[in-house]
Amino acid sequence: MKLAAQVVDLEKHYQMGPETVKALRGVSIDFPEGDFVAIMGSSGSGKSTLLNLLGGLDRPTRGKYILGGTDVSEMSDTQLSNVRNQKIGFIFQSYNLIAQYTVLENIELPLHYRPGLGGVNAADRKKCEEMAIRVGLGQRLDHRPFQLSGGQQQRVAIARAMMNDPEIILADEATGNLDSATSTEIMTLLRRLNDEGRTIIMVTHEPDIALWAKRQIVMRDGVVFKEIVNSVRTTPETVAAAGGH
Repeated sequence: MKLAAQVVDLEKHYQMGPETVKALRGVSIDFPEGDFVAIMGSSGSGKSTLLNLLGGLDRPTRGKYILGGTDVSEMSDTQLSNVRNQKIGFIFQSYNLIAQYTVLENIELPLHYRPGLGGVNAADRKKCEEMAIRVGLGQRLDHRPFQLSGGQQQRVAIARAMMNDPEIILADEATGNLDSATSTEIMTLLRRLNDEGRTIIMVTHEPDIALWAKRQIVMRDGVVFKEIVNSVRTTPETVAAAGGH
């Protein structure tokens, strides 16, 4: 079993005045290639802290984070930035699109941060257009975020996350701002990416959304409280059969 990522005895402490807050207290998890994991837990359980560390947006106090066989825990800021750009795709609850950019410009944004490469060429632009078509936005290339629904904005975010062909997609409450029908559309897209072999790790507080994953990791007080294997998973077909959208 080849691992896409692995955390070993991961700890994260924050200093709040005289008090040390231990957000993670020794977390060890293996994420095999092609995994689809829902990280669950109440507020303060450590799930968002864990996702930030997996995304290289923060550094652990102790422990190791191995991504694609490389320990990224001790990397320099520049090295970590390159890893984020090349190996990780991010999807956020609030979409994080640039308001003045078109759909196409938002999707191509990660290409501008590739190390050693400047600008976006014609082949890049074609790939962006193809990605927009893939997520159902082929007719919206020149639209700006305010002209799109929440679901359409999240589709832009998914397309943007895929542009550098990342090894892992990290989704932070990706359906948190969406209605149930639109959530199903977004989860169908993520399920399709996972079926193609993409590793997906998502944080969610919604039990019905967690059922789309292969397994659930439930956090409590900074540790892994339990793991649940979804023996029966939600799929586009089961939603349709139940009369959903």
